[in-house]
Amino acid sequence: MAMGFLRRELQAAGAAFQLLTRIPVPASIPFTPELLARSTVYYPVVGGVIGGLVAAAGALLDGHMPSMPAAVLLLGFWVLLSGGLHVDGLMDTADGVLSHRSRERMLEIMKDSRVGAMGVLAAIMLLLFKFSLLAAWLDDGKDWLAEAPLLALGCGLSRLWVVAAMACWPFARADEGMAALFKDVKPRHAVAAAIVQAAMSVACLLTIPSASIGWLAAIALPAGLAVAAGAALAAWLTRKLGGLTGDTYGAMAEILEAMLLFVIVLQVS
Repeated sequence: MAMGFLRRELQAAGAAFQLLTRIPVPASIPFTPELLARSTVYYPVVGGVIGGLVAAAGALLDGHMPSMPAAVLLLGFWVLLSGGLHVDGLMDTADGVLSHRSRERMLEIMKDSRVGAMGVLAAIMLLLFKFSLLAAWLDDGKDWLAEAPLLALGCGLSRLWVVAAMACWPFARADEGMAALFKDVKPRHAVAAAIVQAAMSVACLLTIPSASIGWLAAIALPAGLAVAAGAALAAWLTRKLGGLTGDTYGAMAEILEAMLLFVIVLQVS
C-alpha cells in the first residue's frame, strides 16, 4: 500500500512538472482528470524549483558581468524554464478581456492562436518590469545568494494561487480546454497545496540571514499580497468572462509572480 501511494504521488508530482515546465521528466504519465487534480498539490513545489534554479543562475552571474546583461540572461532562463506557457496565457487573456467585446467574443479571441496588439503590449510590459527588477537586484551590491531563496517563495506562491483559483472560482468553459482536464480540483487540493507551500516557505526562510530581513515581513507580506491581488484578479476575470480559463491561470501566475518579485526586491534593497 505504501509503495502504491508513493508511486501515485510521484506520478502526480511528475505530471505537475511536465505540464508547467520544460524540465525533463523521463516518465510516461497518464493525464487523467483525477491525476491532474492531485498534481496541483505539487504546483508550489514546481514554482519553488523554478525560483531555486533562477536563484542559482543569478548567483553564477552576479558580479561576473554588468547587471543589465545579466538580468536579460536571467529573465530568458526564467521564461525558458516554463516554455513561455504562462506568458502565452497572459497574452491571450489580454487580447480577450481588453478587447471590450461581448463575453462570448472575448472567449473566442482567447482561443485564437494569433496574438493581437494588447497581448504583445502586455507581454512587453511584464517582461520589462521583471527585467528592471532583476537588474536592480543584481546592481544593489548585496550578496545575491543570501536573499535569492525568496525567489522560490514568490514563484511557489504564484503557482499556489492557480490551484486556489481552480478550486474556488467557476470555469468559463466547463467542458473544454483546461477546465475539462481539471474539473476534479477541489478546495482540499488547494488546502494541501497551501500546506506544501507553508513548509517550503519555512525552509526558504531558514536559509536567509535573520539580520537581513524580518521573518514575519518576509512571509506575511508576499503571502498577503498574493491572496489579495489574486482574489481581485480572479473576481475581475470571472465578472468579465463568466469564469476562468487555462489562459487566465497563466496570466494570474505571471502577474502575481511579477508583483511578488517587486515586493522581494523592495525587501532586500
